[in-house]
Amino acid sequence: MRRKPSQNLRAGKRTNAAGKPIRNKILLAMTDVEFRVIRPHLKYVSLPSHLRLHEPHQTFKFVYFPNEGLISLVVVMANGKTVEAGIIGSEGVAGLPGVASLRRGPLREVMQIGGNGFRVKIRDLKRTLDSTPDLQRIFARYTMMLGLHVAQTAACNRLHDIDRRLARWLLMANDRVDSGTLRITHDFLATMLGTDRPSVSLAAGLFQRMNIIRYSRGAVKILNRSALQNQACECYAVIQRYTQILPPAAGSHA
Repeated sequence: MRRKPSQNLRAGKRTNAAGKPIRNKILLAMTDVEFRVIRPHLKYVSLPSHLRLHEPHQTFKFVYFPNEGLISLVVVMANGKTVEAGIIGSEGVAGLPGVASLRRGPLREVMQIGGNGFRVKIRDLKRTLDSTPDLQRIFARYTMMLGLHVAQTAACNRLHDIDRRLARWLLMANDRVDSGTLRITHDFLATMLGTDRPSVSLAAGLFQRMNIIRYSRGAVKILNRSALQNQACECYAVIQRYTQILPPAAGSHA
C-alpha cells in the first residue's frame, strides 16, 4: 500500500535542519519518511538576480530547489548569442542532469528573478536515491515535463511573433514568481526571448497602451492577467496543460 501524503505537506510547514521554511513544491510533495532522508543535506541559499548556477559544459556540483525566484535555462551559441529554452520556479528543481550521472550539460542555468531556496550537493543527493524511490519518481516525471516545456518553447521562439511570445513569458513567470510585479529589464527579456531590445520595447509598449501591463524601470507589473492571456499564443496553454510538474501528492491514491 502506498503511503498517504504527510501532514507537513498539507500544512506547508516543512523546514530544513536550520529551521528555514520550505516552499518548493517538490520538497513539499515528498513523504515524511523520504523527506527525513534528504533534510540534513538541504542548505538554505540566497539566489540573487543574474546569479549563474551552472555554466554550459561545466561539471554539475549542486541541485537547487527554489523557494522563490525564477531560473532560466539558456542556450548559449558559439557567437555569444543566447535564447531561453525554459524556466524553473518553486514547482521545480535545477541541476537534475547531474543526478542522472550526466556530469556536464549544454545549458546555462541563471537566476532570471532573484529569490532563495535550497542547495544539495550532487554526490549527497545521489547517495539518498536508493532510500527515496518516491522522490525518484517525482524527478522522472519532472524531467519528462520539463522536456515538453523546452520543446514547446523552441517551437514558440521559431514560429510566433514577439508580442505573443512576450505575453506567454510574462504569464509563465507570473505563475512561478507568485507576484504581479516582475523584476526584469527589457534588455534581459530581449536576451531571453532571442530578439533585440527595440522589439521587446515595442511589444511591451503595446501592452502598456492597452492597460495590460505597466512598465517602470527594471519592473513589469501585470494589471490585467485575463487580457494578457488573450494576447498570448497557444503555447502558454499547452505548456500549462502538459507541464504540471507534480502528480497528486506522493503517496496519494488520486
